[in-house]
Amino acid sequence: MANIEKAFEQGKGVLRLAPNWVPRSFCVPGRRIKLHPDDYYVLGGERGGIDERWFSSTTPAKNGPLTGEFEGLSFVVYEENGKTEQILLSDFVEELKGRLIGDRLWNEYQSWPMYSKFFDNMGPLPHHIHHNDEKAALIGQAGKPEAYYFPPQLNNHGGDFPYTFMGIAPGTSKETIKECLQNFSKGDNKITNYSQAYRLEPGTGWDVPPGLLHAPGSMCTYEPQKASDVFAMYQSLVNEAIIDEELLWKGLPEDQRGNYDGLMDIIDWDLNVDPNMMQNRFMAPLPVKDEAAMEAEGYNEKWICYKSEAFSAKELTVLPGQKVLIKDAAAYGLIMMQGYGKLNDWTIETPSLIRYGQLTYDEYFVSEEAAKNGVWIENHSQVDPIVMLKHFGPNNPDLVIKK
Repeated sequence: MANIEKAFEQGKGVLRLAPNWVPRSFCVPGRRIKLHPDDYYVLGGERGGIDERWFSSTTPAKNGPLTGEFEGLSFVVYEENGKTEQILLSDFVEELKGRLIGDRLWNEYQSWPMYSKFFDNMGPLPHHIHHNDEKAALIGQAGKPEAYYFPPQLNNHGGDFPYTFMGIAPGTSKETIKECLQNFSKGDNKITNYSQAYRLEPGTGWDVPPGLLHAPGSMCTYEPQKASDVFAMYQSLVNEAIIDEELLWKGLPEDQRGNYDGLMDIIDWDLNVDPNMMQNRFMAPLPVKDEAAMEAEGYNEKWICYKSEAFSAKELTVLPGQKVLIKDAAAYGLIMMQGYGKLNDWTIETPSLIRYGQLTYDEYFVSEEAAKNGVWIENHSQVDPIVMLKHFGPNNPDLVIKK
């Protein structure tokens, strides 16, 4: 398509993306993702509040029969004859293939195989699970590893419950968890009685492989993940709110409803009862190279998600008044967290408040060629750093950290 080529050339391999808002009927928004207060329920009460913003997404949201036509899908914004136009990012990937995401990823996946999001809930989510590829294939989906990072810029408050339950307490029997699932329709099935909660700390994160039960806490979370929206809820009562039993069975084929052994099979038992959960799943930021050397060049960059082969993420800080050339070995999406300036020829800025449908200059997608050549980032503030989060696809060649 000529307009895709034109937009790609206009941006010199860097694409501007439109905000991509996603509601969840079972969530109460934490109101920290900069959406205007009047717009959190703009899609109507039956859709629930908007408490997610998805980044670099070619993955449609799975929100039931009321899901919007393009819900969860990112659009590229470009100028055509003096008008602002939008085209799906998925169309760019399909048209440009390896020129956009790199031949390595295109040849293996024929798609952009990850996305990231802000998840912003006032309370905790139910203890739930994401399937591995084998289990997800039974319902026509892909498995879903994910990771968490808690940006300080979006966590001026921790919400109602800034603790996340992870896994199943060592020593718990499978029969006990199965009984909790069988009690799902009886009120509180008490499954988190048999888990352990960890306090969430801004500026740190967690790795969440498929098959691991987890009940995300109420901090606003940056969440890179594999390109899938598969899940099943295993907890029936959260913050005195009843969870619809449909969400317990949505992860199994229709003819398997009532098969509690099938629900148990989705659980990776050894992963859940790991006695070293904190050591193996917690992620503190790690510098990409010597910090003194980076700061002498005017920036600092850290790995924030680095334990999954399905994706990775960095936090890049450009110091006030500095202009730096940043090179990466792979294509990536980015979201601005703080500051303003330029990225090559593009304006980058961090809005304080966004109306539903409003376009911004805070989200971009950088092609592999542009990433390898390097992007110039210029901080126009003399006092405030630029901070951005960058999400990459599988097996980032730059990631050599021990998992």
